[in-house]
Amino acid sequence: MLDLDRFVEDCRAAARADPTHRAVTEIVARALNEPSNVLAAVGEPTAGGIFPIYQADDLTILNVVWKPGMTLMPHNHEMWAVIGIYGGREDNIFWRRVKDDPDGRIEAAGAKAMSTGDVTPLGKNIIHSVTNPIEKLTGAIHVYGGDFFGIHRSEWDPGDLTERAYDVERAKALFAT
Repeated sequence: MLDLDRFVEDCRAAARADPTHRAVTEIVARALNEPSNVLAAVGEPTAGGIFPIYQADDLTILNVVWKPGMTLMPHNHEMWAVIGIYGGREDNIFWRRVKDDPDGRIEAAGAKAMSTGDVTPLGKNIIHSVTNPIEKLTGAIHVYGGDFFGIHRSEWDPGDLTERAYDVERAKALFAT
């Protein structure tokens, strides 16, 4: 089983030693080499939610559980992130800002499907939306290079793709309903 305390300490040390996501990506990839060990450490998901494992100004580690069929609107993080899937699937659409658009609109720029055992780093400027396309819960470890809950960032209206302030409470509610 993955030792969560050791995992947190390893991520903290890696983030201090390397301000990019590279060192943390290696740690998450090592942990996800055996996804069942991560599952055993965090427990079998029973409901969608954002479950903090560690939170500080310089690093946040979350256990994120996506409900079946759930989609989270386009959003950014304003910090690097490393995502590791320990069960299920997550489909990402990557977006880019439309040049000179006064409303901050975005347009699709790529996509990536992640399955159990996959690990993907996201750069500081990435904008993405996420869907759990399967009929079961999807569990993922998310490591962020900052305070995920404390930083100002943006989300985009899924209808007209205009920018607005990210609402962490709205996002939490999407996971809970």
